[in-house]
Amino acid sequence: MTEEIRATSYVGFDSITQQIEHKLLKRGFQFNVILVGQTGLGKSTLINTIFASHLIDSKGRFSADEPVRQTTEIQTESHVIVENGVKLRLNIVDTPGFADQVNNEGCWDPIIKYIKDQHSAYLRKELTAMRDRYIQDTRIHCCLYFISPTGHNLRPIDVIVMKKLSEVVNVVPVIAKADSLTLEERESFKSKIREELVYHNIRLYPFDTDEDEEEEIQLNETIREVIPFAVVGSENNVIIDGKSVRGRKTRWGVVNVEDPNHCEFVHLRNFLTRTHLQDLIETTAQIHYEAFRSKQLLALKEGVNQRPAAGNAQQ
Repeated sequence: MTEEIRATSYVGFDSITQQIEHKLLKRGFQFNVILVGQTGLGKSTLINTIFASHLIDSKGRFSADEPVRQTTEIQTESHVIVENGVKLRLNIVDTPGFADQVNNEGCWDPIIKYIKDQHSAYLRKELTAMRDRYIQDTRIHCCLYFISPTGHNLRPIDVIVMKKLSEVVNVVPVIAKADSLTLEERESFKSKIREELVYHNIRLYPFDTDEDEEEEIQLNETIREVIPFAVVGSENNVIIDGKSVRGRKTRWGVVNVEDPNHCEFVHLRNFLTRTHLQDLIETTAQIHYEAFRSKQLLALKEGVNQRPAAGNAQQ
């Protein structure tokens, strides 16, 4: 191991972190999230609540005779959000109509294909001889998977889809509209889901790595104890004790979205934006994209090696 040497006087290379920060702030950051879940679970409302902005309109049906949207209608909304001089380019990919049909066989295929297509597009740009200095990154960094608040068990389709998604993207499960459950029902439901995830060997984000420090490992463990996040979303403000807060007013009282005693929205928001935003981006590049890239390049190499053999056989 190389010995560390302390400079006898100030050199100034410790300012490299400020230089990096300056360049990153000029360029901004890219974050791409995909929303997967049944129509009517409040996917649009939750993402708007997380980023405290009206980013996407609801894709739910407003009347009973309106046709259900198909899973293949994958739509992308792009926005630039600025906070204290930091620019976040946010791509929100919505998958309306997922699992709304009588026969949902293969309804996850367009979603998996979309995620892989983003990897493929990035790889093509990466392998181009005259590639861009900064490749536009459309790879999906996070998949918010919305679970219906039934209070029972995961549906078979939830198990299948989360298992398939976890192989290609960082999956973060949330129990939507958690205010429809009592606190006891919510904890029981969360416990059942965690047991099923273990039983079916579904490996969800966050992942521990050899590079993680003890503090990071403990933080990840704390998050795994909370997953799935039981959340409530709302873009409306209500008055509680003379203060205006985001919440929902019902016949039984007011749900304060940002009160941890009411729901786990704050835990989800902090996890996605304040503690793991950069790690979600890095994990996508270093684990999911790298696995895809390796597989594609090996297949390309095998294809090249087989061509001469095929040519010789014909001769």
